[in-house]
Amino acid sequence: MRTLRLLPPVLLVLVLLLSPAATSAQIAELISAGMTVSDADRSVAFYEEVLDFEKVSDIEVDSAGHSRLVGVFGARMRVVRMRLGMETIELTEYVAPAGGRPVPADSRSHDRWFQHVAIVVSDMDAAYARLRAHGVGQVSTAPQRLPDWNPNAGGIEAFYFQDPDGHVLEAIRFPEGKGDVRWHGPTDRLFLGIDHTAIVVGDTDASRQFYRDRLGLTVAGESENWGPEQERLNQVFGARLRITTLRAPVGPAVELLEYLAPSDGRAMPSDSRSNDLWHWRIHMRVADSERIEDLARVAPWVSPGLVEVGDGMLGYDRGLLLRDTDGHAVLLTPTERSRP
Repeated sequence: MRTLRLLPPVLLVLVLLLSPAATSAQIAELISAGMTVSDADRSVAFYEEVLDFEKVSDIEVDSAGHSRLVGVFGARMRVVRMRLGMETIELTEYVAPAGGRPVPADSRSHDRWFQHVAIVVSDMDAAYARLRAHGVGQVSTAPQRLPDWNPNAGGIEAFYFQDPDGHVLEAIRFPEGKGDVRWHGPTDRLFLGIDHTAIVVGDTDASRQFYRDRLGLTVAGESENWGPEQERLNQVFGARLRITTLRAPVGPAVELLEYLAPSDGRAMPSDSRSNDLWHWRIHMRVADSERIEDLARVAPWVSPGLVEVGDGMLGYDRGLLLRDTDGHAVLLTPTERSRP
């Protein structure tokens, strides 16, 4: 499988540090994580009926600006925003051009195109029963309770499963004393909201330079996880992970997953496009559009610079789609314009 022609992590770090524009981009908010889907109606039904999301908008766009933003010529996109609690996801179906490639059937949790959103549940047994009743694809053997010897992760229950297109999702339950306080209040809801989006990275230090030092996110936690529970959760034999959590002032976190073992995770395909079904993107608001332009000078990008989309139908009229050191897509839009 061909890989993205990205700067080697060490070289990219040096570029970021030495560039005169290497100041933080000052992310004000992480708006959402989103993915490309093959059939928006099918995906909306899944997220509504199985996971209790609510549809908040359903918009089609086909301007030249939107095509330039996502790097797909002649794109016509149906973008559906779904909300769970305080968080949203975006489901994007490419009406044209058709034929985006499916998630590889042999995808593994330590391949670097892996990304998920972690959906907080109030009762893991009830959530697992709901998912089994709807016949979801399982990645994890079953829900796993992480061991108490791990001070940062002990007592967390988690389970990986798939949506209709094969995107991996995580159900997660936090014990008292872990996770945001709002996950622990009284509720009659089973699915509560989104805690984070997780991405597999090849080198935590290089990725932290991008997300912390370049984008301005704050490191909120670190952990090293291993053992049979972690192996069964990720369905990766011998898994040992270095996990780093970063946060913006508002919104869910970004979690970096570096597999210290095994070391054979595959890189993002070099010819990845936004209409491929393994494409995810993290949407962040930047306080100053000039910072977006500065960032574009050193990071690999999908858009040809800061693009005017003009109509504001998706809540912004300018944006730039970048790739991080491992090829994960990040959409930056300025806060001074309209909001979703």
